[in-house]
Amino acid sequence: MPNIKSAKKRVLISKAENERNKAAKSALKTTVKKFDSAITSGDKDLADAAFKAAVKSVDKAVKKGILHKNTAARKKSSMAVKMNKLA
Repeated sequence: MPNIKSAKKRVLISKAENERNKAAKSALKTTVKKFDSAITSGDKDLADAAFKAAVKSVDKAVKKGILHKNTAARKKSSMAVKMNKLA
């Protein structure tokens, strides 16, 4: 545990930021998994709604700095390929 006041504050702030990032990353993974399950079920309407939600959450993750923009582009591209195969 740090002794200096500013170092103590940084520990508290980094802990809060870590929890926020972990929650956002978990929500992102959940939306992508919902999209994958919608694709495997074969329901076009459900898959389309899940695709839009997943792309939105990936874009938000990039904006928040949780994902790199190239990683997001790769994820969105692979989801688009899966959507096109379903259609």
